[in-house]
Amino acid sequence: MDTTGEPRGRRKADNEAAGLDSGNDATDPATEAFVAHRNLLFTVAYEMLGSAADAEDVLQEAWLRWVKVDVGQVSDQRAYLVRITTRQALNRLRSMKRRRESYVGSWLPEPLLTTPDVAADVELSESVSMALMLVLETLTPTERAVFVLREAFGIGYDEIAAAVDKTPAAVHQIAHRARLHVEARRPRRAVTARQAEAALEAFRRALETRDLQGLLEVLAPDVVAISDGGGIKQATPRPIIGAGKVARFIVGGLTKNDVPLTVEPTVVNGSPALALHVDGELDGVIAMRVEDTRITGLYYVRNPQKLTHIESETPLTLR
Repeated sequence: MDTTGEPRGRRKADNEAAGLDSGNDATDPATEAFVAHRNLLFTVAYEMLGSAADAEDVLQEAWLRWVKVDVGQVSDQRAYLVRITTRQALNRLRSMKRRRESYVGSWLPEPLLTTPDVAADVELSESVSMALMLVLETLTPTERAVFVLREAFGIGYDEIAAAVDKTPAAVHQIAHRARLHVEARRPRRAVTARQAEAALEAFRRALETRDLQGLLEVLAPDVVAISDGGGIKQATPRPIIGAGKVARFIVGGLTKNDVPLTVEPTVVNGSPALALHVDGELDGVIAMRVEDTRITGLYYVRNPQKLTHIESETPLTLR
C-alpha cells in the first residue's frame, strides 16, 4: 500500500508494459513524446500531490489517455501532456484530501532524493522544498494546480484554464488569491546554500552528541517541528513549537532509546537534509527550513512507506 492507501506493486509492471521504463527504447511517436516530457510531467504531478507514489500513478493514467490521442493532430505535445496530467492530478488530489482526514498524526510530503542539478536550480529547489510543499497543502485543489502551473512552470493563463476547466479570467483571480496566500506563509528571509549547509551541520553535530545547548543555538526561538510516522512508526501527534520544547524532545527521545545513531547529510527536494540510521537501519529523513541562519522548521518523515524514493535520485525539471 502507498502513503494514501493505494496499491503500489503494479507500478513497475505497468510502466514497463506501457514502454515507460527508462531502459526501454522509445520507437513510436506517442512513446517518444511521453518519455521526452516524463520528468516534467512527474514534477507537475508531484508538486500538486506531495506524493511520489501518487504522482507515478497519475503518470500512468495520463499515459493511458495519451495513447488514445492522434499525436499527429496535436500541435503542442508538451502543453497537451501537461493538461491531461494536471486533470488526473486534480482528480487524485481531491480524493487524497478526503483520505488524509483519516491519516494518523501529522502529514508531511514524501521526500525525494534529488539530483545535483535540482539543488543548483534555485527556482526548482524552492518549488519542491518541504517548507513550500507544506504551504501548498493549505490551498484548495484548484488553487494549488493554478499556483503550481503558473508560479513554478510559468504556464500561460489560457493554457491553465484549459487544464483546470476554468475561464482565463477565473484563473487570473485564482492565481492572485493563491499567490497572496502562499506569500503570507512562505519563508520571508532567503538564505544562501552555504548558510543552509552551515545550519544543518551545526544541527547534525548537536544531534549526534545529544548536545542540548548546541540545539538551542541553531534553532530559532519559534521553531516548529513536525514528525510523520503514518501510524506505522512513533511520531508526535501534533507539531512541537519553541526551541526549548523541540530541543528537549529531540535529546530526550534519543537518550530514551539509547541506541546507536548515525546521521548522514543528504539532499532532499533540492535542499540539505539529514538521513537518520538507528542500529544501521534507516529511521527517517529530516528536512529543514532555515531563515537568518537559524532553523525555523524541522520536518521528520519516519513513515517507511514514504521513504522509498531516497535510495536513488529522482530527476525533476520545470521545463
